[in-house]
Amino acid sequence: MKELVISEVKNETAILVGLITSNQDESKTKEYLDELEFLADTAGAVTVKRYTQRVTGPNSVSYVGKGKLEEIKQYIKDCEENEEPIAMVIFDDELSAKQTRNIENELQVKILDRTSLILDIFAMRAQTANAKTQVELAQNRYMLPRLQRLWTHLERQGGGSGSGGGQGSVGLRGPGETQLEMDRRIILQRITLLKERLIEIDKQKTTQRKNRGQMIRVALVGYTNVGKSTIMNMLAKSDVFAENKLFATLDTTVRKVVIENLPFLLADTVGFIRKLPTDLVDSFKSTLDEVREADILLHIVDISHPDFEEQIQVVEKTLKDLDCSEKPSMIIFNKIDNYHWLDKEPDDLTPETKENITLEELKKTWMARLNDNCLFISAKEKENVDEFRTILYKKVRELHVQKYPYNDFLYPKID
Repeated sequence: MKELVISEVKNETAILVGLITSNQDESKTKEYLDELEFLADTAGAVTVKRYTQRVTGPNSVSYVGKGKLEEIKQYIKDCEENEEPIAMVIFDDELSAKQTRNIENELQVKILDRTSLILDIFAMRAQTANAKTQVELAQNRYMLPRLQRLWTHLERQGGGSGSGGGQGSVGLRGPGETQLEMDRRIILQRITLLKERLIEIDKQKTTQRKNRGQMIRVALVGYTNVGKSTIMNMLAKSDVFAENKLFATLDTTVRKVVIENLPFLLADTVGFIRKLPTDLVDSFKSTLDEVREADILLHIVDISHPDFEEQIQVVEKTLKDLDCSEKPSMIIFNKIDNYHWLDKEPDDLTPETKENITLEELKKTWMARLNDNCLFISAKEKENVDEFRTILYKKVRELHVQKYPYNDFLYPKID
């Protein structure tokens, strides 16, 4: 009888590559690569090496310089000889078709950029027809300008008179170009079909929103992985999927919440992220309709993240692009249980720990002045949640009375 051998499935290994430029210093590049590694981990890859290069800007041919590319190539070769092959190299910026083709030819491994990695995660996370359609639309938009590199192996066949065939051939086109034109038409037709499908989905969602009755709408917005779904579960007593991964939530979830007998609708939306191309944002705008329709925005911030200030700016810019920056909003600094006071000078007797920072101390910091409506909580540890509920009730009630004044008496006023 043969012995059954169960082999361990290993995750694919990855190398990360980023640039240090005049617009992006070394510390900023490190932060971006930290996020890129988190993205790779979310997609199921293990980062084994990072490369950075100080340049004025990306090389138009190979993103990094020739010497750096050779260094990466040698490392991949060494890993191969040690039977620890590298599966992919991931670049922190979007690559052109030309750059991708040249890098692939040189390194002979799978090449991804930040955009294609995010699209891969989106494809993994999409659950509903709406999200799946939006992901496919974004993938096709990304693929369209990169089609040519898929057919470079056919270009070498060239072709004299009659070799091209196909409609519109002038005798000089090779089979690669004919196939390229065909694929381009197919993708363009698919993009048109997906857009039409999204319009139909949007109409259905608009009808659903109209049928929700006379309730104030509150939307949770913020950078990815700041705890929006955890807050949704806490307020709505629901079971929205939440984990410590980027883009854990792609589909907008709406739940009815009741505080002090006052009902309102709470929406959990897809998280934002840095360096997202316009095409990707455009594909997911219908997911963000709940943000446009909302009466109040709760901007959730992960206060424990070392670069939360830039994350705030990314979210504010995205909201501005959606024409939602003027909506009533409130900044909720979440994860205060993980926050460390980095500016505080520890002494020999009381080393710096997260316990050194109290809620009252946080209320006296510059962060509390970022927005007139600012609150510090820990959704995970339920810290300061009662104050959060009270303030949210007041804001919802104030808007509810303005929109539906005839049932003001139903809900008590809390001082």
